[in-house]
Amino acid sequence: MPKKAKRKSPGRKGYSTEKRAEILAAAKNENLTGAQVRKRFGISTLTFYRWRGPARGKKRGRPAGSKNKPTVSTAAVRQAVQAQLRKLLPQIIREEVAAALGTK
Repeated sequence: MPKKAKRKSPGRKGYSTEKRAEILAAAKNENLTGAQVRKRFGISTLTFYRWRGPARGKKRGRPAGSKNKPTVSTAAVRQAVQAQLRKLLPQIIREEVAAALGTK
């Protein structure tokens, strides 16, 4: 049995690539919000933001997979570790020497 072709819903409009580009360019040039684009061009705000998403390119900032990870300077960590070692090392050495000599 052959498949039936899908019909577009009655309220749905199809937009050509050129028409989309024209709407996006106007929105960008005039700094229009989604609501303003909806009123002016008759497209839903969701449609506008879907179209605009890929046109804006990738987001800048943290690389993928680094969400909510704090940024820490390697030099700062190194200095903190060295400071703690300077504090603890003399005591550790005294304890180890005492343990090796059998005195406490």
